[in-house]
Parts: sequence; C-alpha cells; structure tokens
Amino acid sequence: MNNARILIVDDELIMRESLAAWLQRDGHAVETAPSGEAALKKCAATRFDILMVDIKMEAMNGLELLRRIKESDPDAAVVMITAYGSIATAIEAMKSGAHDYLLKPFEPGELSILVERIIQHQQQARENLYLKEQFKDRTRFESMIGQSAPMQRVFDLIRDVAPSAATVLITGETGTGKGLAAKAIHSHSPRRDGPFVVVNCGAIPEHLMESELFGYEKGAFTDAKQMKKGRLEIAHGGTLFLDEIGEIGMRMQIDLLRVLEDRVFYRVGGTQPLEADFRVIAATNRDLEQAVRDRRFRDDLYYRLNVVSFVMPSLKQRKEDIPLLAEHFLQRFTQEAHRPIDKIGREALDEMMVYDWPGNVRELQNAIERAVVVGKTRRILPEDLPIFRRPPPPETPAENLDDVEKAHIRKILAGSGWNIARSAKTLGIDRSTLYSKIKRYGIQKTA
Repeated sequence: MNNARILIVDDELIMRESLAAWLQRDGHAVETAPSGEAALKKCAATRFDILMVDIKMEAMNGLELLRRIKESDPDAAVVMITAYGSIATAIEAMKSGAHDYLLKPFEPGELSILVERIIQHQQQARENLYLKEQFKDRTRFESMIGQSAPMQRVFDLIRDVAPSAATVLITGETGTGKGLAAKAIHSHSPRRDGPFVVVNCGAIPEHLMESELFGYEKGAFTDAKQMKKGRLEIAHGGTLFLDEIGEIGMRMQIDLLRVLEDRVFYRVGGTQPLEADFRVIAATNRDLEQAVRDRRFRDDLYYRLNVVSFVMPSLKQRKEDIPLLAEHFLQRFTQEAHRPIDKIGREALDEMMVYDWPGNVRELQNAIERAVVVGKTRRILPEDLPIFRRPPPPETPAENLDDVEKAHIRKILAGSGWNIARSAKTLGIDRSTLYSKIKRYGIQKTA
C-alpha cells in the first residue's frame, strides 16, 4: 500500500484517535484537527493528500469546511464522514466536490480500501498530467505546433542550429510559419536576450530599403530632419531576420553581401564606418536556386545565406497536425471573442482534413477565427468554415444549338398565336426562313 498524508477532522476525540490509529497501522502519516478552524490552519501550513471530515461539527460544519478547502486546493480529496440519517447531506457534499463519503459505523478494512482507492486515483491523475505535459513538450516548440514527423524534424533542426552563430535560410510556402521558426532559433540561441529585428524585404519599397537597413544622418536627404539608426544597427547583439529575402533588388543585394562579409556599413549620408554584431536568418517562399540561374539573385549572396537551410513543410504535407492546430486556434479565438464555443464538430473537422489548404497554417488560422465569429452553436459546423464545399447542383443534360433554337421558335410562335409575320419580325428573320425552320425542326401548332 502506498503512503499518504492524511488529516482527520472531527470534534469527537475518540473518533479522531480511532481513525488515526487505523490509518497509521496502514503506514500513512496522519494528523488530526478538532474543528474546521484548526483544520484550515493545518492546511495552510501543510498540503494533505486526503482529508477525512465529519459533517456534523460545531461552529464550522463539514460542508463549510469542504467549501473552504476546495477554494484553496481544488485537487484535495475530501471524504465526508456521516451517520446513516444524513445521507442526503453526504450527497450534497459530493455535489460540492467531496471525493466520497463513509457511513458510521464502518469497519477498518472499509476505510483502508477507500484510502487505497483514492491514492491510486491520485497517482493515475498525476501520471496523466505528466503524460499530457510530455505530449505538449513534443507537440509544441515555442509558438509552433506539430506532432507530425515533418514538424518534429524541424524542431530537431532548430534545437541543433540555434546554439551556433551560423546563418540560416528558411524556405517554404507562404503561411507555413517561417517567421515563427526564425523567432524560435533566436529564442534558443545565446543571443536570446538581444533584439530580434525583422526586415520584411517584400514590404519595403526598393528606394527606401537602403535607409531602412543602414539608417541615415541628419540632412542626408530632404526629409532627414534628424539622424536615424537602421535595422542593422538596431540588431546589434541580437538577430536580424530578413523575411522574403527573394524580393530584394540587385543593387541592394550587393550592399547587403558586403555587410554580411565585413559587418561594416555606413549610414546614408555618413562617412563614419559602423560595426554591428548580429546573426542573420533569412526566409523566402521563392526558389532562390532558380532565381540564381535566372540571374535575378546573386549566387555569392545566396551561398552566403545558405550556410544552414531547411524547408518549412506545407500544411498539406502535415495533415495530422490539423486537429491540433485547429483546437489551438479555437481556444485562442473563443477566449479573445468571448464566444461560448466548446469544440469543432466531426463534420467540420472532416472538411478541414480533406481540404488542401493552399494558404497553409495562416489560412487555417483565419478559417477558425471566422468560424468562431459567425458560428451560431456551441460547436463549429461545416457551414461556419469558408472552405465548406456544398455539393454542386445536379447537372442538366447539355443542349445543342439546334435544341435551343427550336425551343425559342416554338415559344415565339405560341406567344403570337402562330402569326407567322409577327413571329418572323420578332425573331429578326423573313417569313420564308421561318417556314424553313418550322419544317426543319418539325414544329407543329398545338391546340
């Protein structure tokens, strides 16, 4: 039998002593308290695995003590002790969070079995919590989530490369989480306490890129009212993340290569050389090797960036992560929007699993956010998702041009009461042509 720390709370001395003696013989560490107030003082100083509480006590009864204990320690196992005539009160205590109850009088063996069952239950709960935490450790890395083999390989690569100073190139489709991977590398590197400076090369106009990266001196150009530090200078001691590096122009590629090689640069309009110590991580959704072959990206810059590289897998390549990601986004957006949505319905999850997600994790995130906003029930339904594909209407047999013309002539003739002259005018043809078509299509006047 496993040992537990037990507190017995009863205002009858003989009951406290008897229970303590029985439980101590089973090897448990037992303390006693003559009242609810005394029990609360002991609980404030020591955490007990099990509390045996008599329901009927003076001043503070067992139900009130149960409530106070659960407020401070929701996981405490409280067993209520009651006489036969107070079963209704014991049931009320169970509803309030009691683990079980004992009816007086009871045998020592009954008490031992109950305590052992509670201990086993607590051990199982701790093991489940441990396994849950272990699973969480395997499926979450910084802000990234994934239990699939491709994502586990990414996690391992990040752990391997983060402690080094090597330049890293992250490739992959849009929305796969390249920025999150870069941030994780920084967070696990020796530079974690330094700045993480992001430069979105695709969002900064080419004519502004130089001043954004290198900064400028006061008076360097018309709007330069005061000196401004560039991103390179700000990144000193930390990490410079060049996102969408494939969008950078050829002229800036030359300047950037020079900085990466020498770590020396000048502010725009400046003459004083500046040095900055930073690690470089770059990311792109473009095929840089092809860009090099097409002479749109310098090969020397590419090799300078591609010291260590890895590809972020698309969501289509890691579909087993969809339920995990969807649940994560559901919890996040229901909390932010204060919406009472409990889960994602099976049908909605099926829709998500068969969809290809061209926008990857970012598209999934947006889909769950929309579903939380528009959902009308406590679970996400297929129609709440922007990806929901309703079955197409049944196809009607295709009609050829003759069938269409025949139906139209018949309609015009019927509308004119088979007045040939009027019908020919409506159709924009002469009477002889109309007669020919009536004969050709075998159109007959109906009664």
